[in-house]
Amino acid sequence: MEDNNRNLILATVLSFLVILVWYTVFAPEPVSDQPSGQPLTEQVVGDQPLATPGTATTAPADLAAEPDAAEPAGRVAIQSPALSGSISLAGGRIDDLLLTRYQETRDEGSPDVRLLTPSSATADDSIPVDSAQYKPYYAVYGWTPGPGIDASLVPNPATVWTLETGETLAPGQPVTLAWDNGAGQIFRRTFAMDDNYLFTVGQSLQNNGDAAFSAAPYGIIARHGRPDTQNNFILHEGVVGMVDGTLVEMNYGDVAELDPVEREGRAEVYNVTGNGWIGFTDKYWMSALAPAPGQAFTAVVKYADGADIYQTEARFPMQTVQPGTQLSADSYLFAGAKVWEVIRGYEETPGIEGFVDSIDWGWFYFLTKPIFQLLHWLHGIIGNMGWAIIALTFVLKTLVFPLARKSYISMAKMKELQPQMEEIKTRTGDDRMKFQKEVMELYKREKVNPAAGCLPILLQIPIFFSLYKVIFVTIELRHAPWFGWIQDLSAPDPSSLLNLYGLLPYGVPAQGTLLHSITLPALAIALGISMWMQQRLNPAPTDAAQKMIFAWMPWIFMFMLGGFASGLVLYWITNNVITILQQYTIMSMHGHRPDLFGNIKSSIPKRKRAGDKPGAGK
Repeated sequence: MEDNNRNLILATVLSFLVILVWYTVFAPEPVSDQPSGQPLTEQVVGDQPLATPGTATTAPADLAAEPDAAEPAGRVAIQSPALSGSISLAGGRIDDLLLTRYQETRDEGSPDVRLLTPSSATADDSIPVDSAQYKPYYAVYGWTPGPGIDASLVPNPATVWTLETGETLAPGQPVTLAWDNGAGQIFRRTFAMDDNYLFTVGQSLQNNGDAAFSAAPYGIIARHGRPDTQNNFILHEGVVGMVDGTLVEMNYGDVAELDPVEREGRAEVYNVTGNGWIGFTDKYWMSALAPAPGQAFTAVVKYADGADIYQTEARFPMQTVQPGTQLSADSYLFAGAKVWEVIRGYEETPGIEGFVDSIDWGWFYFLTKPIFQLLHWLHGIIGNMGWAIIALTFVLKTLVFPLARKSYISMAKMKELQPQMEEIKTRTGDDRMKFQKEVMELYKREKVNPAAGCLPILLQIPIFFSLYKVIFVTIELRHAPWFGWIQDLSAPDPSSLLNLYGLLPYGVPAQGTLLHSITLPALAIALGISMWMQQRLNPAPTDAAQKMIFAWMPWIFMFMLGGFASGLVLYWITNNVITILQQYTIMSMHGHRPDLFGNIKSSIPKRKRAGDKPGAGK
């Protein structure tokens, strides 16, 4: 039994160390999940060189260039079941976008999440944006002139466009913007959208002049200033993309420290020959440029030092348009929430390869993906994410039951060997080497594996982290309620002992802080009790050090896990309860029913009576 307890302690200590490292090194700071956060004064970025495949070209025009103040630009409204906002005719940019299915908080009347924000160059009174809260963040398209073509003959980010067709951009209702350069060329930009988060952007160049005209279309997503991020190793926020089947991830610090590239500045350039996309990802939201499948393009990640602007670009090859002909280039813009079912649908139609990998599945992606899909399926059947997590726990415990069964049978056999082990201990006396040798021979002869008890516990570690990843990064868990006071399974349990769990009219420390986690949320207490009950299935170790570790471990976990997402704590509680039932049943079937209440009674320190001598009762 000492070996069995030692193995259990080892596995428990390993679990404790893993969680301790997470809590002290990787734990996220409690920040808002909004796309932006600090005020930014409008800055002007200098010319940046632009290179397209096989052709030297000039740079896209200054992103921060302001349109002529004497010529009001106006806006085109965007309205769909998932989005609202507008397109600025100054530059023809999508720079005002709200996610109408998601609010900033669960409070009644909370505003919709804002994804894209105009700069001071294009903002107007029709957009009530708090410049102290949101940084400019937008998607802009344009053309770079070919050799011998004056830059004034192609539209730039400050060009004022005209609404040619349509009134409001909505599903099934595209709009077309036009700009005539006065030299025989007409540029058009057509926007269409679906019911979710995908825009189709068509750029065309009609050459009515007498000579050939060369130009190259491009798309840019720009973020002014570094956005607030979670600043931890659990979650990726920053540049994300796919380059011919290879996932590209780069955080903002890495982008700002890119090596200078000739004619680019600080940049990373990828030549995409087949399929790809590039953009920025937040915890729950994303914007990405995606050329049509099979379209070769150049993906660029860039940082403008002086202006503090982060850019991702999709550049198309230079094309020459003969007189009387027209050139068009279609691409897609994703701007919205990273809903798994939606982005998986975009992998199928229009065929954005690897788009589902924009969700940060983590190191254990081979576990995280199937766990999420199973949870998503269970939620679709049950309709409540909390009960779906409980059902998921039952499924996972069923899958690992064969290993657990062997473990519990091994524990039962270990109990059967106790008399023989006591005999060996008596015979060998203080000779530890001889004792260990004979014990190992006994295990081998009786075909007992003393380490079998560790395996089910160790197996829980990757499952724990995979489920944590699911709860932490997938938007399906954001603001997902269970029942009662648990209204957001992605956040810590908001209850606290300080106000007697809501009975007293006092405030409590903010969720996610260390102070809140040590004020004993209700789920944390339930976790501690379930771990303590699980320990009571076995008699307490006789070794004083082991006994002390066993006594403190459940309560240490209770305090540490109090700050974890309530969905994860719910999983752990359910897992402990199922483990108790499984172990009790299996060991009872093998004639070794755990003396649960006897073990509980023996674990309670006895009060010394007057006259008792030290060591009495041992």
